[in-house]
Amino acid sequence: MANILSQTIEQISKEKGIEPEVIQRALEDAMVAAAKKYFKTSEELQARYDPETGTIDVFAVKQIVENVTNPENEMSLEEALSIDESFQIGEFVEIPKPTVELGRIAAQTAKQVIFQKVREAEREIVFDEFSGQVGQLVNGIVRRFEGRDIILDMGKTEALLPANEQSRIEQYKQGDRVRAVIVKVHKLSKGPQIIVSRTDPSLLMRLFEMEIPEVYDGTVQIKTAVREGGERAKVAVASRDDAVDPVGACVGMKGTRINAVIRELKGEKIDIIEYSEDIVEFTMNALNPAKISKVLLVDPSSRLLEVIVPEDQLSLAIGKKGQNVRLASKLLGWQIDIKSEEEKKKEILSQMENLEPEQPEDALDQLPGVGEKTIARLHEAGIYSIQTLASKTVEELIEIPGIGEKTAQKLADQAQAFLSGEGAESEDAEGEETSEDAEQDKSGD
Repeated sequence: MANILSQTIEQISKEKGIEPEVIQRALEDAMVAAAKKYFKTSEELQARYDPETGTIDVFAVKQIVENVTNPENEMSLEEALSIDESFQIGEFVEIPKPTVELGRIAAQTAKQVIFQKVREAEREIVFDEFSGQVGQLVNGIVRRFEGRDIILDMGKTEALLPANEQSRIEQYKQGDRVRAVIVKVHKLSKGPQIIVSRTDPSLLMRLFEMEIPEVYDGTVQIKTAVREGGERAKVAVASRDDAVDPVGACVGMKGTRINAVIRELKGEKIDIIEYSEDIVEFTMNALNPAKISKVLLVDPSSRLLEVIVPEDQLSLAIGKKGQNVRLASKLLGWQIDIKSEEEKKKEILSQMENLEPEQPEDALDQLPGVGEKTIARLHEAGIYSIQTLASKTVEELIEIPGIGEKTAQKLADQAQAFLSGEGAESEDAEGEETSEDAEQDKSGD
């Protein structure tokens, strides 16, 4: 019997790829469940598998206490000492339960628990295996359809190819082989759910690794890739070896390498672009095949670019339904605003027309009756034009050394009159200023 149980554990372990300890714990749990059902007890039951004998022992566990309040889970020291004289208070005593009497109940319960534990272990193995493969290429066979979603047979488990992860130009039927990338692995109660995609950019990267040796060995690096599944893709590549042309390596002789990838993607157009750290150069490459006149960094903080193109290149740069500029924007990680040269010229002219021409400022010597000394003092105070003088109050002008109250008032009035076009009195402000200045100089001395 012992040999049969050990052999069974070993067989299940090999067939299911599950550690023997997991099956042993499942058997122990099964025996405990069967014992509780058979003995109808609230005792603390435990089970232990003995690999040497191949038997499973069931026993009740009781703690040794001074005063017993719960006989089913506690035992007095006196009773424990009758079993073994070495027992002490606080220790636990294992009281064996007859397993022979469990009979058919134990067998049925064990079968159910083992099946459940094995299934849980299998799910855990599948989850651990595939959760570490996100972004990796896998093969599956179309098993069935659930609405627009496709269920793929992956061998050990099934995978879900949702409608939104399917290429628009591809159609499948039952039994078709499908190559896809794992994008998510969910841990559900009924088992792991593996989500695969035919539109994710990582599929393109894995296919490049398969078809292009320089990408596989790391000589050519795929810096970034973007796709609109089934329609168009852009891939930015860079070389770690100056002697290797990254774009040429990906295209291959007469396009053999890239054509293999295009066939796998059922005719999806692929633009291979040379990567550059210079955002201007990278932008010009990303918008291929359109020819670019100028790239302007409008706002680096918000990553906004303005691209100027010749009139005949505008539709090519934008692409069908905006696809070319949209993919280029995703590739760069910058927002792109495309304008034709003519449109940009009109915009600049419009801006220039809206600008109000600055009025030239009038020099102070245009004020009648203001002498050189007064002008010199005003210059020292930072006043160089009649417009600036008119903006000052009499109090502010009085604070200028050498300018008295009367002179300040005259200057303020003359400046305002000049700007209003009313003219000004020709009274000699210099003479006024001179007498006041003399008085101020004396008081200063």
